[in-house]
Amino acid sequence: MANKEALRDLQKRLASRLQMAREQAPTRNWLAVEISGHGFLLPLDQAGEIFPMSILQAVPHSQPWFLGVANLRGQLHGVIDLTTFLGMERPVARWSQEQGARDAGRLVALNTSLQMNVALLIDRLLGLRTPADMAASGATSPDTPHFIGQQLVDDKGRAWYELDLAALVADEAFLKIDA
Repeated sequence: MANKEALRDLQKRLASRLQMAREQAPTRNWLAVEISGHGFLLPLDQAGEIFPMSILQAVPHSQPWFLGVANLRGQLHGVIDLTTFLGMERPVARWSQEQGARDAGRLVALNTSLQMNVALLIDRLLGLRTPADMAASGATSPDTPHFIGQQLVDDKGRAWYELDLAALVADEAFLKIDA
């Protein structure tokens, strides 16, 4: 008899926890990266694996922001230089193939759910961020691309830009790699 009551109690607790989980809004978590001195937030559900910079095979007649193709875990990925694609200036010289991977940035592959074998070149990984770490800044610019979401500010006053990777890979300019 005691076992049946314990089982009912367990079922009630599990049912209430499941109900609470359904009622809570899902939280958005980001991978914080730095690109040309700017902070960007990549949604964790859209970002994939992080790789060290690898040897790139150049693609002739491609856009300047399309750096080439890299073999990442046996799959070919197009490597995109977001600094050039977004028209930002580089504060310092980045890397060259002669320097090697040690001094280079990192590659963040897109999640396979986006169905695009693409890796973004970033300068630095800055960890994970949650909405609790950020506050909306309210600053927007009319010429901001549609794939850059809201601007947020952390508790240290640093500005962060949310980068919607799903919208980025659907962007017409992003899909046109030929020069």
